[in-house]
Amino acid sequence: MVLSDTKIRNAKPKFKQYKLFDGDGLFLLVSPSGGKWWRFKYRFGGKEKLLSLGTYPEVTLAQARERRHETRRQVADGIDPGQVRKAQKAARESTDNTFEVVAREWYGKFEVNWAPGHAVKIKGRLENDVFPYIGARPILEIKAPELLMVLRRIESRGALDSAHRARTTCSQIFRYAVATGRAERDPAADLRGALPPAQSKHLPAITDPKKVAGLLRAIDGYEGSFVTKCALRIAPLLFVRPGELRHMEWTEIDLEAAEWNIPQEKMKTKQPHLVPLSRQAVEVLKEIQPLTGGDRYVFPSARTLQRPMSNNTVLAALRRMGFEKGEMTGHGFRAMARTMLDEVLNVRPDFIEHQLAHEVRDPNGRAYNRTAFLPERREMMQTWANYLDGLKDGARVIPFKQQA
Repeated sequence: MVLSDTKIRNAKPKFKQYKLFDGDGLFLLVSPSGGKWWRFKYRFGGKEKLLSLGTYPEVTLAQARERRHETRRQVADGIDPGQVRKAQKAARESTDNTFEVVAREWYGKFEVNWAPGHAVKIKGRLENDVFPYIGARPILEIKAPELLMVLRRIESRGALDSAHRARTTCSQIFRYAVATGRAERDPAADLRGALPPAQSKHLPAITDPKKVAGLLRAIDGYEGSFVTKCALRIAPLLFVRPGELRHMEWTEIDLEAAEWNIPQEKMKTKQPHLVPLSRQAVEVLKEIQPLTGGDRYVFPSARTLQRPMSNNTVLAALRRMGFEKGEMTGHGFRAMARTMLDEVLNVRPDFIEHQLAHEVRDPNGRAYNRTAFLPERREMMQTWANYLDGLKDGARVIPFKQQA
């Protein structure tokens, strides 16, 4: 006797599960809890096998019969429906859970917590150095030796530090895959010590007062873009990170209060930062305001006002002025200020560290807030700007403490 919708609806659960047959191998399994599952029984290769066709009422009687017809046709053609089902599932999981798919999902979830420059670097590292080699591989199947080959390709071009960073990024992706049930472990963790240790690099910076004076005079004489010149003039006064300077927006600046409030999403430490503006810094901003004050960025790109200047703009200007690669960089203004404020002007190190937006903590391990030591930092920033003016104008150079 074949089944009907009425008979299926009226089928009540019993103490044990039981079957309602429809014929040609199709039956409905009714469980003690009341669940109803379609099953198809067939023989293939001399063995009896069972295939699930879904649950009732999500799969109707008519749909179950149609699926039975399709699977019976496969058996008649010498195809095992169970193996077809496994192959389809494997292909689907392989496509959904490749390293690239999981990595882009991870990137999308955490990008909002990163500084824009950091996000660009991670994306570029993955797209240029990792995805071409293991991006299409199921993340579950990637083992440590395969990942090591990717890292050694990066190392082979002399980018050992990038190889270490790539390993760290991949490790974070694998751990995310483990947490979301798409990988069993992190093979990148097995590669600790597999690469030679990266040599720490100190970014070049000018810290000798006489050479700093020459740098400041060269900046005043710069004949390139006015926007670039203003960025060069204010960089030593504020000594923020190059990415923070490039992304400075007019809405963040209060010229009357002489403050620049940087929101947390732009900061490396993910904490808002307040930069007191010296009189000289305010003058630079007032000079450029008629040119860019109606737009978003203080220092916009030369190509479009919708984006900030390129991260290579200040560096290229320094090269154009004759400062070599191993002599000075945009990041070097931070090292210049840190060294000279401490060793020349004898400023308290904790004031300097706060102004550099380093993660300074109190004795209880809590991070200081953005206004910590604000009066002292205001005085420090003005003293620093006055000192730089004195160097540029040829005033007496204050000797380093070690030479005193």
